[in-house]
Amino acid sequence: MKKWIVAALLAPSMAAAQYRWVKVTGEAPFAARDGAGALSFLGKMWLIGGWNPKDKAHFPMICNNETWSSADGGSWRLEKPNTFLDASFDASKDWEGRHTAGYAVHAGKMWIVGGDANQKHYQNDVWNSSDGVNWTRVSNDPPWAPRVLHYTVEFRGKLWVIGGQTMPGFAPGAPERFHRDLWTSADGVRWDQVKPAGPYWSARGMIGGAAVHRGRIWILGGGTYDTPTTPSRQFFNDVWSSADGVHWKLHTKAAPWTPRQYHDVAVWDGKLWVMEGYNAAGGNRNDVWYSADGEHWEELKNTPWKPRHAASAFVHAGHLWMVAGNNMESDVWKLERAK
Repeated sequence: MKKWIVAALLAPSMAAAQYRWVKVTGEAPFAARDGAGALSFLGKMWLIGGWNPKDKAHFPMICNNETWSSADGGSWRLEKPNTFLDASFDASKDWEGRHTAGYAVHAGKMWIVGGDANQKHYQNDVWNSSDGVNWTRVSNDPPWAPRVLHYTVEFRGKLWVIGGQTMPGFAPGAPERFHRDLWTSADGVRWDQVKPAGPYWSARGMIGGAAVHRGRIWILGGGTYDTPTTPSRQFFNDVWSSADGVHWKLHTKAAPWTPRQYHDVAVWDGKLWVMEGYNAAGGNRNDVWYSADGEHWEELKNTPWKPRHAASAFVHAGHLWMVAGNNMESDVWKLERAK
C-alpha cells in the first residue's frame, strides 16, 4: 500500500518528464511577428501573414499577406511574397494582410476565414488555397456578423466560426458586440447557424489554434478585448466541449492555469494543450499545460522559451511546435517525447 501511495505522488512529475522542448532555431528567415496563421499541410508547416507595426520593411500596412513553409522548422521558404503594400491594393485579387484570423485545413485546402480590424474595417471574407501560393476568394459576404478574434476549427467535415467580437475603437463599421454564436460551412460559401440548446460558454474569442479531441470541439479559456464603452478585458480559464455544437458540457469552471487570452490550444499526443497567452495581471506568459480529459491538468514546467502571446502553434511531424509570437523574435521550438 505504501509503495502505491509513493507511486501516485510521483506520477505527475514522472509524466512531466516525458516531454522536452528542443530549440530548432533562434532566428528563422521570416521577420518577427505575432498572430500568424499556423497550419500543417502537404507535409509542411505553413506560416500565414502576421502583425508587426514597428517593422515597416516587412509590414508596411501593419500586417502582411506572405506565406512561409517548412518541413523541419529549421529551413523555411518564402512561398508567397507580401503584396499588401499600400492603399492601391486590390482586395478582390488577394487577401489583405491580417493576423489572429481563422485558419483551418479543410477539404484538401488551407483556409483563411475572416480577419482583423487593423485596416479600419472588418475583413469578413473567406479564402482558400491548395498550394499556399495561389489563393481564391470564395466568399466576401458571409452571413455571420462582422467580427474579429473568433475561434475557428475544422470539425466533422465543416468549417466552424465560433464567437469573436467587434472592435469599434479600430473599425467604426459595426457597433460593439461580443459574440456567442456558432456558424458552420462545408464550402465556405453557404453558412448555417448552430444554436446551442442549453448552458454553454459566455461570449468570447482570442483563442489561437484549434482543439478537436475525442470527437468533440473544445473551448479552453479565452477572453474579450477592451472597447471604448467596455474598457475592461475579460479573461477566462473555464473548459467546455461539445460533440455537435448544440449540447455543451462544462468540464471545469476554473482550470488550474491562469485565465488568459491570445493563447494557443492544440491536441497532441492524445492530450489537450494550453500554451502561453496574456493576462492583464501578469502580462505575457510562457507556461504550458496538458490534459487528457479537460478536467485534470498537469503543468509542463521549466519552459525554456520566452513569454509571449499570439504565437503560432503547429502540430506537425509528430511534434508540437511553438513559433514566434509577441516576444517579437523569429524563434522556433518543438516539443518531443523524451526518450
